[in-house]
Amino acid sequence: MDGSKGSGTNQALCPARGTRHAARGTRHAALIDTRLRARWQPLVRARRRADAEQQGLVVHTRARFGFAAGAGGSDHPRHRLLTVPVPGEVARELFSAWEAGAPDRQYQVILGRALGHVYFRAAGRRADALQVKLREVDFIEFGLA
Repeated sequence: MDGSKGSGTNQALCPARGTRHAARGTRHAALIDTRLRARWQPLVRARRRADAEQQGLVVHTRARFGFAAGAGGSDHPRHRLLTVPVPGEVARELFSAWEAGAPDRQYQVILGRALGHVYFRAAGRRADALQVKLREVDFIEFGLA
């Protein structure tokens, strides 16, 4: 038997068989990937949430802040670019609001109070009467502290 005929026949069959196996392999790979992500992502999210609630968050935002201060103070809203670490209690409040399906306004209240305390009132070292309101958010990003 001629070696070229035999190998030619095998080559003709192998690509078809290989294609069929490749398609099945692709389906299996996609299924494995889907199942892995379904199982892995909740675990990663739970770890990140626990880290955020324990260590706190870093909030990076550009937003308009309004102020209500004592006599002689200015209450004109101003845009500010802030990168501020906030404590884990804030992360817990944000996650609780998210689980409760809170509207965006609730997040603004939580973050306005937190950023007001940490940044504008210097964690209680100045401007105790200053009330900070988060008005318009251009962007906001969160990271682990």
